[in-house]
Amino acid sequence: MRILDNLRRANVPAIQPLLDGGRVELVDGDIRYPRVVDDAVHGVELVAHLAATSINRSRAAPAESVDVDIRGSEHVFAAAAAAGVRRVVFASSASVYGEPDSLPMREDDPLRPQTPYCLGKLAAEHLLQFYGRAHGLEWNILRFFNVYGPGQHTDAYYTAVASIFLGRLLRGEPPIVDGSGDQTMDLVFVADVAHALVRALEADSSDNICNVGTGVETSVAELARLLIAAVGTETDPEFRPRPVIVTRRAADVSRAAERLDWRPTVGVKEGIEEIVRDARREGRRETT
Repeated sequence: MRILDNLRRANVPAIQPLLDGGRVELVDGDIRYPRVVDDAVHGVELVAHLAATSINRSRAAPAESVDVDIRGSEHVFAAAAAAGVRRVVFASSASVYGEPDSLPMREDDPLRPQTPYCLGKLAAEHLLQFYGRAHGLEWNILRFFNVYGPGQHTDAYYTAVASIFLGRLLRGEPPIVDGSGDQTMDLVFVADVAHALVRALEADSSDNICNVGTGVETSVAELARLLIAAVGTETDPEFRPRPVIVTRRAADVSRAAERLDWRPTVGVKEGIEEIVRDARREGRRETT
């Protein structure tokens, strides 16, 4: 297995045992440079493309988002086709839907991307399908909903709100909820997301666009209360006025179940309890 990463946000110690055992090769590089990508995909049968900017970063630096999310993705797909890669799995996003007309959100619903990141994800979906038609490259596209789990970075509010809330609670501070807190997310645990990637790479079925979520709505206010309960502290969320990009999210995951034999297995309460346990373990390690 080979990983190409620019290491700006990487947690290398998490894969160090795999590196030491020779099971994984880590390449320090960036998908914006075609030669780097060409070298990385050489001799590879399956490619999972997860590199991207964040929503917040794309709003602050749209040109960078275009460079990474569109041009960089094209480099990956072109290199894969040229190297004879059998299949590419692309990590897209529920953000391509924008504000939904109805729930649950289905893969053939209208698409209304609202930020450069969202536009980049949708453009990359179409680029991958082009390379599939032009070069016979197999592909599967996964539209991730609100991914959370242990070790998550907290620099992108809309994709890391659980970790942001938890960090504040462990510092003795209340979680700060934007708006009324009625806006909802479909929180999908990182282990389920990893399993979806494996299924998309290995399944007999290809050329699919599939949602990866749970189908369960969790409001931001409810998430704050679940974390407060899991931490075991006595506090209340604080609310502040702030516009939100999307007010509701919930995925229809029936296509992923049918075509990839994938279903979510970790409920929100169980997942929240796991990230609290992991954060406390990390805190104990840092103080010893």
